[in-house]
Amino acid sequence: MMADRQTTLRSPVTLQGIGVHSGAPACLCLRPSAANTGVVFLRKGLEGGHEQLIHARHNKVSATELCTVVGEQASGSVATIEHLMSACAGLGLDNVLVEIDGPEMPIMDGSATEFVTAIEAAGIVALGTARRYLKILRPVRVENGRAFAELAPSESGFRLDVEIDFDSPAIGRQRKVFDLDPEAYASEISRARTFGFMRDVEQLWKAGFALGASLDNTVAIGDDKVINPEGLRYADEFVRHKVLDAVGDLALAGYPILGEFRSYCGGHRMNVRILEALFADRANYAIVEAEPVYAPRAVQMAAGAPMPAALAPDLH
Repeated sequence: MMADRQTTLRSPVTLQGIGVHSGAPACLCLRPSAANTGVVFLRKGLEGGHEQLIHARHNKVSATELCTVVGEQASGSVATIEHLMSACAGLGLDNVLVEIDGPEMPIMDGSATEFVTAIEAAGIVALGTARRYLKILRPVRVENGRAFAELAPSESGFRLDVEIDFDSPAIGRQRKVFDLDPEAYASEISRARTFGFMRDVEQLWKAGFALGASLDNTVAIGDDKVINPEGLRYADEFVRHKVLDAVGDLALAGYPILGEFRSYCGGHRMNVRILEALFADRANYAIVEAEPVYAPRAVQMAAGAPMPAALAPDLH
């Protein structure tokens, strides 16, 4: 069912940790934000004390190798945003300012669960502005060898149908069909952790990746079995994490999606490419608005302070 009003945080909340790829420490603060601003990163700690605002949109993506990066390295970027984006979209949080003082989002435990906990602790409040949705009007598909991703119309809500196929007995072929819903997201998807193969570690290090990876934040696979002593959180944790990533990457559309997403052997690049293909033709989609509902001024003011003038909506 479509929620009728946009949301933001009731109060700020702070988290800190290290980046899974950079190994660099980072502190971030999630702050309430005004209606129609969406998710915006405020990259702090840049050379000369500069700060950079980066709207979390597909057209701001600068890299998709092993993670999703928004912004430009020269002027300020933020890497590995997909888990926080996933938590926001999964819980129905529309507007938030993300202040971060490092180049990469902290990986936390490798899933989105600590972001979910922080958002729930801060509280989500409704604003007095109608929520807008991205309605898929006709099928769109992108392919890369055997891999593909597609968006198609749906009668209601947002359904994800994600399938993976790895040449490893520890993973094999897994499929998860999931209807996005806050409670189901928190219990079924948010706890699924990122994963990687031990055989790839040395090559990743040489390329500057996985410098902060450990058994505390990654499901590690070696000799065709899971190395982590605690094992898996779900029997199909691998495909659930791919669903988690897809929810986060597709949130870069800038609106909650009304439609169906399907992918096979996809990843960050395919997730962003399908958004690029969707927005390439205005006939593919429509922006629809839920019926506005009167909200008392006290409710609107409780949602947070006015945004800086520089933080204007960045909409299609």
